[in-house]
Amino acid sequence: MLEQIKKLSQLLNESYSEKSVVASLGKFFDENFNTAGFNIILKEDYSSEKSVFSLYKHKKIIGYIEFNKTNKSLEDFLDIALPLISLKVQNIVLSEKMQKNIDFQNAMKNIAKIIETQYELNYIIPLLGEMIDKFIQNHLIYIFIKDHGKYKLMWPGACKDIKILDIINAEPRKRVTTDELGVFPLISENKILGYIVTKNLDEKLNLKEIEYLEELTNQSATTINRANVYAEILKHATLDALTGFYNRRQLEERIKQEIASSRRQKTPLCAIMTDIDFFKKVNDTYGHAVGDLVLKTVSKVMRSQLREYDIAGRYGGEEFAILLPFTKIEEAKMVAERLRKAIEAKSIAISKINADAKEKEIHVTISLGVYELAENDKEEDLLKNADKALYKAKETGRNKVVINE
Repeated sequence: MLEQIKKLSQLLNESYSEKSVVASLGKFFDENFNTAGFNIILKEDYSSEKSVFSLYKHKKIIGYIEFNKTNKSLEDFLDIALPLISLKVQNIVLSEKMQKNIDFQNAMKNIAKIIETQYELNYIIPLLGEMIDKFIQNHLIYIFIKDHGKYKLMWPGACKDIKILDIINAEPRKRVTTDELGVFPLISENKILGYIVTKNLDEKLNLKEIEYLEELTNQSATTINRANVYAEILKHATLDALTGFYNRRQLEERIKQEIASSRRQKTPLCAIMTDIDFFKKVNDTYGHAVGDLVLKTVSKVMRSQLREYDIAGRYGGEEFAILLPFTKIEEAKMVAERLRKAIEAKSIAISKINADAKEKEIHVTISLGVYELAENDKEEDLLKNADKALYKAKETGRNKVVINE
């Protein structure tokens, strides 16, 4: 038995996660005691028809280990081994909680960064949804935003649970939690802006998850409120705050003007639609502050490559639209290729923004779609057809220019 204890100790020392502990111990017990199956259940209360042994922390049950079958030699061995396994499980649980707290604080910082730099709800809400989803496991997450007196589901794509809709439409101003649901109001300046809702897939919310959700909800409410305020202000503005390009509203006005001018003067007009390849991965890997730096840098490089009378706008998120007056398709392709090469060659220093990143600088690429206005095109066809070419560029490998003929 002494040799088996030594082997067990070595296995535990070499395991750094719950998954690796379960895998290592399962193999160990099966090889040494023919248990035909093993699992660790981290619950304070658990019953099973299988053979179950308790794990303790200071005489308090923290979980169980479960075997498909046992024998006398295994039970004798567990009298000595259980304290070792209990200690290892305690350390893993503590380590994972610490890491989750670190991740949570980083998420809160990212939400704060979004508050400073973003104002489009269609961009903000998916980011918030993904952050919340990361910390509230085994639950579906829904985000509803109040729009003209009704609650609109903003993330994800659908919710068919009538119970959720009934609770939301009753407009509770305080948290509602049941075994199945958690409903958290988004309140800012005493106004209900919407709700974050969790739906249980496995077990009800625990106290730590409720604590996370309340903090995330409070911060998210501030973010959404500022986004609404900024949206009202920016309706009357012309420039995108982050890139300095025309905002989408103003870009649409310029498209009307340039198409009218092109047809009146019978001069060519081309459009380029472009976006940054794998931009979500940049945000996920380095944080949204670095993502904003990438957007600023890309827009600055683009501006340096365009003529004074070319028109550039931020179409949304990481997507840009460029109008090239007096330009035929062959020249527009050369402009697009010049933009692509300039972005690809640009080093973006990120160490001041994210000191924890392994890289001091990163590179990004862009995909581009090009289209020339045809005689019978409607206004919306110019960007629509350029966007089709952009989609093809992304679908066929990215970091390339595709022309829609």
